[in-house]
Amino acid sequence: MGSTFSALFKHEASGGVLLVAAAFLALIVANSPANVLYQWLLALPVTVSIGGFGFDKALLLWINDGLMAIFFFLIGLEVKREVLDGHLSSPQKMVLPAVAAVSGIAIPAILYALMNYQNPATLQGWAVPAATDIAFALGIFSLFGRSLPVTLKLFLLSVAIFDDIGAIIIIALFYSAELSVLSLVVALSGLAVLFVLNRLKVDKVAAYVLVGFIVWAAVLKSGVHATLAGFAVAWFIPFSVKSKGDPLVQKSMLVQLEENLHSWVAFLILPVFAFANAGVRFIDASAAQIEFNIISGVVLGLFVGKQLGIFTACWLAVKLGWAKLPESVTWLHIYAVSILCGIGFTMSLFVGSIAFADLSQHYLDSVKIGVLMASLLSAFLGALVIVYSRNKAQLSTLTATSEQAIP
Repeated sequence: MGSTFSALFKHEASGGVLLVAAAFLALIVANSPANVLYQWLLALPVTVSIGGFGFDKALLLWINDGLMAIFFFLIGLEVKREVLDGHLSSPQKMVLPAVAAVSGIAIPAILYALMNYQNPATLQGWAVPAATDIAFALGIFSLFGRSLPVTLKLFLLSVAIFDDIGAIIIIALFYSAELSVLSLVVALSGLAVLFVLNRLKVDKVAAYVLVGFIVWAAVLKSGVHATLAGFAVAWFIPFSVKSKGDPLVQKSMLVQLEENLHSWVAFLILPVFAFANAGVRFIDASAAQIEFNIISGVVLGLFVGKQLGIFTACWLAVKLGWAKLPESVTWLHIYAVSILCGIGFTMSLFVGSIAFADLSQHYLDSVKIGVLMASLLSAFLGALVIVYSRNKAQLSTLTATSEQAIP
């Protein structure tokens, strides 16, 4: 029993399942008498102070600004590792997923804007359908695509990485408040200290954690969204390993941190974020309280725009000779991945919480409805296409084997 439970938690699909469970629990609680307690908990003020310096925020904001900074820190670690010694370490490997991600960001944003261009308030959410939830998407892939080529899974992961980079750039450029020059100077000074620690090959995690916390606090005060600090700090974590002991068994600080954080992010941080942000109260909602243009823009962007943008970009890149399909991957496989990238969920909810932070709650509720609808549609259709492509490949293999057996 213990080994089965351990295997379940190590399985990539389990993180996606827990994420969905947390979201459904939030919906149940939000539409029950427990909603009063749910809203009270999210609005609960939490104060952290050191001397005269401190933060006083609601619990929801600590989750979105604090816990999600750790999530973006993990993304930064993964991106750095992939760029230095992974699937994105050469230009040839980068072209196809990069082109796919750019188109997969642009087309959904354009479709959303077309549905909302007449309303400046709702237009603020144009980036909501531009993001992909890698945990949810990989979970669906792992559940239904176990016999598909490993190169296809790596392609999905690479597209999601570029997608996350795009989301981070969008947040930095379009969703930052008035900037505090002093706080930015402190943050940049902290990054400079991290650079020196990296160049001196300091191998004490505590040193990076302490300076990283200062950078996060300064960014939080600066007007730039605090989660960006997590991504920036990750790039200064050492990847090289000092040549002492057996080099075959040594792991760099970056790899160790990535491995240690992965379970915490997958099984705690993302589910907590989903529970705190996915709750929408339908019981006493009226049509006047719902922004249908936001819902239609998000659904159209994620469910239609993602698959249209990614598949079309891949087809053009291959036909123009810019890139090649990964080994053993077919166009049906690429289409399945394109659909799965329409699962926005965590990232889309996060962007929505920033885009409509200063507006009425019904704007964010509309985002939640659209994201949940689009993500479920993308997950369902993506699973169907994956199963169909898997069965088709198995049938082709069986037919070829049978023909070879006939004298």
